[in-house]
Amino acid sequence: MSKLMKYWTMDAIGRDRLSLATTEVPRPGVSEVLVKVSAVSLNYRDKLVIETGMGLSLAFPFVPGSDMSGVVEAVGAAVTRFKPGDRVISTFAPDWVDGLNVGNARQPPSKTLAGFYPGVLSEYVCFSEEWLSAAPHSLDDDEASTLPCAALTAWSALAERSIVRPDQIVVVHGTGGVALFGLQIAKAQGARVIVVSGSDEKIARAKTLGATHGVNRQTEDWVEAVYQLTDNRGADHILETIGGTHLGQSIKAAAVGGHISVIGVFDGFEISGPVGPLMLKGVTIQGIGVGHRRALENLTNAIDQHKIKPVIDACYAFADLPVALNHLDRGAFGKIVVRIA
Repeated sequence: MSKLMKYWTMDAIGRDRLSLATTEVPRPGVSEVLVKVSAVSLNYRDKLVIETGMGLSLAFPFVPGSDMSGVVEAVGAAVTRFKPGDRVISTFAPDWVDGLNVGNARQPPSKTLAGFYPGVLSEYVCFSEEWLSAAPHSLDDDEASTLPCAALTAWSALAERSIVRPDQIVVVHGTGGVALFGLQIAKAQGARVIVVSGSDEKIARAKTLGATHGVNRQTEDWVEAVYQLTDNRGADHILETIGGTHLGQSIKAAAVGGHISVIGVFDGFEISGPVGPLMLKGVTIQGIGVGHRRALENLTNAIDQHKIKPVIDACYAFADLPVALNHLDRGAFGKIVVRIA
């Protein structure tokens, strides 16, 4: 008798179209790896895909969720990268191993898990061995599941596409997964970090993680605060997780020669800002599309070396995915994890 597994699936766009279903556990092909999933961490992108589709051509039935950790249960005959018992994590863009992503000017790269490819909210997944990376030794399964998207996005912005140097100023917006990973990664590189948040309580918590300063955007002009805190130097690196017209504020706050990494879309998918300070200060604006597998491997090594611990706000049972999504709606300090095993 075939072994059965449960998985979350959608037959159309909309949170009300989510259902928990049962199917047979797949068998790995010659170059595939069967992974027993331990945990899946949620991203704001997961919420957008479930509720709006994000303009993606989703193939239904569709499995959401892109970030997982698990243990290899079986491998195909030609697999050389992993063996049964190995702890692994998913790669967000499975075909992107290194260098430039696969795509062109007319059709930008978009082949990701829980988008072009099915996702990982399942008790088992069966993927090509190339789609996986080794989990850090220093993290448990819940923590490891938070790395493939949020942590790698921050790492790509601060350690791959541009590199933070000691004593530079890094501004992170909010206290979600990308922001807190950015804080910890920048701190490990010797930078000073300014956290901008709408909550004094969250700012206090961020300072316990190593933030040098906190600015409450509800009670003060955060750009002016950055000027004052840096003696008018401005920020060398800004993780722009809000988007929309907020980019203009980040341009104003950036130092001469500063870097702004555009990551989030909370304020909309169309960005805008003043061209004067952009040109006069020579600010670099870079779009960050998470990152490739080689960068993820560098990140996991840095996690082990610097003992960086992901911040998890809450963990939920597999059957409680709707409750976990409600928590995502409210906002989280760090990451939200759904435990499978």
